[in-house]
Amino acid sequence: MVEGVGPGGEHERRLPTAEPELWQRVVAQLGTAVTVLDAAGRIVAVNPAAERLLGRTAAVMRGEDLHDLCHRDPGGARVARERCPLLRALAEGRPAHGDDDRCLRGDGRLVPVSWSASPLADDDGTWGMAVLIAETSADRAARRELAERAGSAGRPDPEQTDQAERAARTSALESLTERLTLVAEITDVLGQTLEVDEALARLGRLLVPRLADWAAVDLLVGARQVHRVAVTGPEGRAAAQEDWRGHLPPATEPAHSPLVHVLNGGDPVLQERADRDAPPGSPLAAVHSAFLRAIGAASVITVPLGARRQATGALTLVRTDPARPFDAGDLEVVSDIGRRVGLVIDNARRFGRQRAVAEAMQRNLLPPLPRHGRIQLAARYQPAPAGSQVGGDWYDAFALRDGALALVIGDVVGHDLTAAAGMAQLHGILRSLAWDHTGPTGAVVDRLDDAMPAITTVPMATLVLARLEGPDDGPWTLRWTSAGHPPPLLLTPDGNAQYLEAGQALLLGARLGASAHRPTASRALPPGSTLLFYTDGLIEVPGSDLDAGFGRLRRHALALAHEPLDTLCDQLSVRMPPGSTDDIALLAVRLPER
Repeated sequence: MVEGVGPGGEHERRLPTAEPELWQRVVAQLGTAVTVLDAAGRIVAVNPAAERLLGRTAAVMRGEDLHDLCHRDPGGARVARERCPLLRALAEGRPAHGDDDRCLRGDGRLVPVSWSASPLADDDGTWGMAVLIAETSADRAARRELAERAGSAGRPDPEQTDQAERAARTSALESLTERLTLVAEITDVLGQTLEVDEALARLGRLLVPRLADWAAVDLLVGARQVHRVAVTGPEGRAAAQEDWRGHLPPATEPAHSPLVHVLNGGDPVLQERADRDAPPGSPLAAVHSAFLRAIGAASVITVPLGARRQATGALTLVRTDPARPFDAGDLEVVSDIGRRVGLVIDNARRFGRQRAVAEAMQRNLLPPLPRHGRIQLAARYQPAPAGSQVGGDWYDAFALRDGALALVIGDVVGHDLTAAAGMAQLHGILRSLAWDHTGPTGAVVDRLDDAMPAITTVPMATLVLARLEGPDDGPWTLRWTSAGHPPPLLLTPDGNAQYLEAGQALLLGARLGASAHRPTASRALPPGSTLLFYTDGLIEVPGSDLDAGFGRLRRHALALAHEPLDTLCDQLSVRMPPGSTDDIALLAVRLPER
């Protein structure tokens, strides 16, 4: 078994050793010794053939410098590092090969070897080398003896044979490295999204043209219905790609077609031209055969997406050059890619079901806004871009017993179902505490803070509780308390915008103590004013400080101040820069102009 540096190792995230199933099928089965080095020349992974050739176990070699451990001159002396072509190639990030070198085995024997090395790279540059090593003494001595006996009368030149073997080893190494690197990249890229369309678009860009000239993805939908969701081909063939997308005939019956075979639970298939010329046996097979003819397929691989007996679809790769057909090694790699893509699709579908439930839950948790005389109200909730798409941000507005209008914006830590449940608890308790309370808003927030640990599961939260007081025609006064929450933004008809920073106190869960009380601030509001209550997802963007976020919100709000309230709410979130990782709640209030 191939072994890596172990948990926490420097290059563990880059190595395919995190995928033992793939390495067991591809690398561990090779009869040629394969070693993987990091950027410093230390051994990161080896296959069993390398353990046998080098006379040491993987555990002993792991972390050792390959040059210091094994590289010797013909007399058995250690070769100076500056004279080692492998180390020079590693430093320069280029392929290399060597002949007539000596390797010191673990049992002390010197073994003549040849080697071929190919750099391993990612977006950050070259991080190591994959090295193929072969013992050369027996074969070379035999060839030389035969050459001496036979002379030069038409017999193969041993030097030419050596060169051909070196070229074959180098080509095999480069092919192996490219395949393993591609699988690692696909695994990394697909793990970054739970959206099926985005995942398949990324997959196509990775596969074409590196492994294939064309790629097609078919998904099973409902009762054996087939939907071709992605077709990727050469640049300049966009129209052809679009023509072959869409719904296909159902995969109802087994037929002489690899696509139908795979969609019905069959094994991966590598097609030659003779196979593709066979007559189709079903409408789906006929459509797929027409696709292959139209793009000029010369060699085709079709593999299931996911587990073979529970496939969610099929991946078809096509090469159009008859001189470059797929081989059994390609079939193994593509089969592994199909399993990974199937897992991503399955996870995405589960995520979609969870998201639908979560969004329905969120809609039920956020109450409808009341009608309160001539005062206009609008609100928006935007879920977090990741997770279960529901969170702890909320807004609320409701009439109080004395006729005032309560306005609330709050944020429970987190953006998952637990945070949403905590938000629902605080929402209900706060309504009960505030409904018949005519005193300062700070007293209500203090009571909520006292009750929170006893009757909720919320560890920490922020909020603003405000009372909008005044008759339908004004004048109006706002009284509010903030428990660690971003301040409301007041827009006045004269073109000014001001953050209401008074009334600030510690967040809920901070335990003020019996002698401390949160303040209540007040402000007279002119007719035609607009108030914005919001959560921090509207102002926080990774890589940008809060002052910049407050400045952006103030600038955009002023530009939209004379728009209808619903337009203002819609445009504010659109105009904020991308990159927010939090959910957003927004509550807007506009007073009549008299």
